[in-house]
Amino acid sequence: MYDKFGDQMKNISKYKVDNGILISIIAFALISIISIISAQKLLPSYMNDLYLKQILWYSIGFIIAYFIMFIGNDIIFRNIKILYIIGVISLILVLFFGQTINNAKCWFGFGSFGIQPSEFMKIILIIMIANMIKEFRENNDNPSIFDEFKFLIKVAIIVLIPSLLTFLEPDTGVVLIYLLITIIMLFVAGIRYRWFLIVISFLALTVGSILTIYFLNTNLFIKIFGTSFFLRVDRLLDWSSGSGYQLQNGMTAIGSAGLFGSGWNNTPIYFPEPQTDFIFAVFSSNFGLIGSVSLICLIIYFDIKLISTSINSQKNINKYVIAGILGMLIYQQFQNIGMTIGIMPITGITLPFISYGGSSLLSYMIMVGIIFNISNDSLRYTN
Repeated sequence: MYDKFGDQMKNISKYKVDNGILISIIAFALISIISIISAQKLLPSYMNDLYLKQILWYSIGFIIAYFIMFIGNDIIFRNIKILYIIGVISLILVLFFGQTINNAKCWFGFGSFGIQPSEFMKIILIIMIANMIKEFRENNDNPSIFDEFKFLIKVAIIVLIPSLLTFLEPDTGVVLIYLLITIIMLFVAGIRYRWFLIVISFLALTVGSILTIYFLNTNLFIKIFGTSFFLRVDRLLDWSSGSGYQLQNGMTAIGSAGLFGSGWNNTPIYFPEPQTDFIFAVFSSNFGLIGSVSLICLIIYFDIKLISTSINSQKNINKYVIAGILGMLIYQQFQNIGMTIGIMPITGITLPFISYGGSSLLSYMIMVGIIFNISNDSLRYTN
């Protein structure tokens, strides 16, 4: 028994993580904590412990990542259907028992902490779709158009259920991420291009019709879609004219920072949600153009490391998983920074690994553990 335990610990000790990815995550953690400390000067006094909570979430996240390395990805992949069912049930329950914050029921409240099920559903969907693609490819060497159509219907059902539930919370930003993840993974899987043209045409027609009603008849729009959806569309369109208190002040904070910024813990201009949606504005205000460019370069380096990990993987399912993770991360990175500087609509999308948030950070660290396993597949712990 002692020898068996010794062999297990020997195997674990040989398990090396990708240093480039690990160093990037540590750098993200440091940037996140110092940015949240600075953001707290713009927040009410009862939120002065946010940086301590973020340290706690990062600590738990690293433990989860290494636990996933210990058990391996296969256990997660084999049980993803169970996790999907749990995720859907959580999305249903949060609509009834969730804590209402800013007119949205997205969180289960536990004292001063909250859990957001939709954040974990993102990684569940990535693995679920990856498994579906893998099984489809294994069972269809040369699939016909009808075979692909049936497969796409199955994928659509799997994605539609959490999308509708998340939309009802309401959280439109996360719904967009669900759809983007699906499209990117199917594209990487080699599905015929005609399906993408059909979907893009349908989406363009739908969005065009909605916007036409919005601009031509506001009362009819509210009657059909409701006040909540009207306010969401209205917020999305604020960016096109550069209007909006949050956007204007955030851009002013960035633009006035100069080359080196106003200094750490010195954000002279107030704007809402500095700890989450506009964390990049806080960092840029503190560290200026040099700091902003450095952070963007770190983000690009991290993304390139994930691409390299995908290329080096010998298993197709791993490539599909990383494609979904990359698609989600790059979209959120571009969307968050873009909306902060006024080139993208404000959607409430946070900056991965940097913005404050327990659920989102833990979901990212689950992804990190999975990525470590993919990059070190041959060294993964086994009983």
